[in-house]
Amino acid sequence: MRISVARPEDLGAAELERWDELQRHDPSLANPFLSAPFALATARARDGCQVAILEDGHGGRGFLPYERTRIGAGRAIGSGVSDCQGLVHSPGLDWDATELLRACGLGVWEFDHLLASQAPFKPFHEVAARSPVLDLSQGWGRYLEERRPSTTKLVKSTLYKQRKLGREVGEVRFEYEAADPAALRALMAWKSSQYRRTGRYDRFARPWIVRLVEELYETGGPDFAGVLSVLYAGDRPVAAHFGIRSASVLSWWFPAYDVEFSRYSPGLILLLRLAESAAGAGIGQLDLGKGHEDYKESFKSGDLAIAEGWVERPSPAAALRWMQRTPPRAARDFVVRHPSLRQGARRTRDQLGRLRGGPLGRLGGEGSARSPERS
Repeated sequence: MRISVARPEDLGAAELERWDELQRHDPSLANPFLSAPFALATARARDGCQVAILEDGHGGRGFLPYERTRIGAGRAIGSGVSDCQGLVHSPGLDWDATELLRACGLGVWEFDHLLASQAPFKPFHEVAARSPVLDLSQGWGRYLEERRPSTTKLVKSTLYKQRKLGREVGEVRFEYEAADPAALRALMAWKSSQYRRTGRYDRFARPWIVRLVEELYETGGPDFAGVLSVLYAGDRPVAAHFGIRSASVLSWWFPAYDVEFSRYSPGLILLLRLAESAAGAGIGQLDLGKGHEDYKESFKSGDLAIAEGWVERPSPAAALRWMQRTPPRAARDFVVRHPSLRQGARRTRDQLGRLRGGPLGRLGGEGSARSPERS
């Protein structure tokens, strides 16, 4: 197995075409988060993005996009917003996960939405999870027929609220692919407010995520595009969603609504209209993303198996990540008892201190009980 590393923007036209071809010929790899355009857009928005290119000598190829931190730790590309992760590869390609890390110069590679079906990574799964999906491959009518009776009541009540919204606020219309930058800005503001209101991490407080979404909004093509969908009452947007799609899979990524209209359940109206329109546009699967919200359980046709965990090999970066995942006292005591880990941790600490312009707390030293900071 030959493994080389490149920045996404340095990949040639032939390599990008091969990446796209691998996705087109394997439905399990069709998720837009696994695509080259997503990797390229993320690399333009965020530093440290790289791609491992695998070749087995028999025509087999593979591409693993990832992000590298300054201490040699890695994470899935777009970590924090990516809803599907994995290695895009030709059928039958086999790889060794730790050797892959070695070739990339990584001590650890973390994932939280990894395709659970990728066998070489299975020994490193820590948490099994599910991403609910809607099967739209046979059309919207067939989807509704197969979901009866589980969704019939919810669909009827949602359509009733849609009619009520039209009567009380203004004529309801829906645009599946809206060219409305103002609606995109409103969506990000609604979503930020929702994150803060519910005590969650505000993704749109991070400039790189805003840059990524704005670039993807401008991206379009038959095999990959950003899709802004907007629900209007009169001329006013009341709910919106921004996601990305491949030729056959649409990701339910950033949905939000104006809380002034919450009594009409605009989020559910938006989801129904979007799913119907996506099916009409040839989308075979709507991926709702990891989570067990009631509406996802009600509307889903099935689940995509994903996993959380990390691949690691002996290294200072792996030791540091282990300490971050372990209660501070237990981690400190373990490292102090193992001289090689203690020396590696000190080297990593010193390197971090130089990179950040100042010293970190002494690991295990006298008078200090602080663990190293997160990178």
